[in-house]
Amino acid sequence: MNRYRQRTDGIDPVARSRSRRRALQAVYAWQLSGAGERDLVAQFAHEQAKEAADLEYFEDLVRGVLKHVATLDEALAVHLDRTVEEVDPIERAALRIATYELLHRPDVPYRVVINEAIDSTKRFGSEHGHTYVNGVLDKAAAAIRSTEAQASRPR
Repeated sequence: MNRYRQRTDGIDPVARSRSRRRALQAVYAWQLSGAGERDLVAQFAHEQAKEAADLEYFEDLVRGVLKHVATLDEALAVHLDRTVEEVDPIERAALRIATYELLHRPDVPYRVVINEAIDSTKRFGSEHGHTYVNGVLDKAAAAIRSTEAQASRPR
């Protein structure tokens, strides 16, 4: 499905993409500063209000990552070639958000989760960071959403 085509389920994919980009920035800032959840969400929600973004989705992503960071890091660790702390901060934020979506947002197809993480990493990360994120999330999605991943593979 073209992500810019009008959807009938009330979800605006462009607004969701903007929400994910803001969430990436917020999680990145939290990783560096350790700011409190309330301050973090308020700071970035103010920026969200200026764009056509899905504020509710943004808040779910940020609050979900902060609340479940230990579980997310544990789910990621088995697919990494280094510790979570050694992963570039932008890539780490993208991986945490995507893993949160894979685990807690079954309404979002895993391919959308991966593609959005890749797009955000291309925009904000290092030159080849998106390839690392893609490789890790391919493995994570196959483990976390094995039924969905297997169903989408060619036979």
